[in-house]
Amino acid sequence: MMSNISIAPTWLWISFCVGIFVLLLIDLSLFGKGTHKVSRKAALIESGIWVALALTFNAWFGFTYGQELGMEFLTGYLVEKSLSVDNLFIILLIFGSFRIPDEHQHRVLFYGVLGAIVLRAFFIIIGAQLLHLFHWILYIFGGILIVTAIKFLRETDEKIDVKENWSIRFIRRIIPTTTAFNGNHFFVVENGIRKATPLFLALIVIEVTDLIFAVDSIPAVFAVTQDAFVAFASNILAILGLRALYFVLADWVGKLRYLKPGLAVILGFIGTKMLLMDFIKIPSWISLLVIFSILLTAALGSWYVTKVEEKVDKF
Repeated sequence: MMSNISIAPTWLWISFCVGIFVLLLIDLSLFGKGTHKVSRKAALIESGIWVALALTFNAWFGFTYGQELGMEFLTGYLVEKSLSVDNLFIILLIFGSFRIPDEHQHRVLFYGVLGAIVLRAFFIIIGAQLLHLFHWILYIFGGILIVTAIKFLRETDEKIDVKENWSIRFIRRIIPTTTAFNGNHFFVVENGIRKATPLFLALIVIEVTDLIFAVDSIPAVFAVTQDAFVAFASNILAILGLRALYFVLADWVGKLRYLKPGLAVILGFIGTKMLLMDFIKIPSWISLLVIFSILLTAALGSWYVTKVEEKVDKF
């Protein structure tokens, strides 16, 4: 089955999944032990390790299976990474709304990332099979990206109370909940009744958010590549560093004011590319250059405006 949707042999799929599982165990044992706040330095080191691992695997994959697939891998990784940064703002709101202590956030994020990996694997395999059977689905994916780009441009940064999320209302109807914490545990026993703590509720919202987020992310990666392994591996490696990236960027992710407009332009570009794929073939290196340029412009623009405002506030 895999040979129909990817150039990667079965052994590579198995090896990659086993490797990811081992890396998750190492990550949990090294960076997720105890109930302490993750320092910026430790998060920066961990984030750097994840990026280095992803780029090393990307280089090996491109050398082994061709430069074109290597470019597609890097582009898919870059797109998913940039979308993940935008998702960090939602996670920040979730932790703030449920008042999750800093020392317990890494546990919620670990299981949130684990759930995201399972969801992405499922959706990417299904999406690849559908694209293999029904080519016209490309146009649906392209349309989704165009609509998402417009939505990104129209969205405001107003804070919402995620505790009113429909998934939380549903959970509270079937599972007793409490506002009390029990260390870093997801459940606590009160008066003989097992109740879900705010940590569990925050985890549920993060998983539901990622499910919605995947509606944008999966079409985006298939606009970059139609190889299932490239889509899967680039997405998973980008997601793996999400937890560490959160602790690196948590304090100033809100200052990236031009990130969302930049993502809107990126999604609009790759959505248009997907709609025109049968008529105009845009080389992978051009897509990579365009996406990188947009992200760099958004980041530098956000940094520059923030610096100017800080200088004005001093006077």
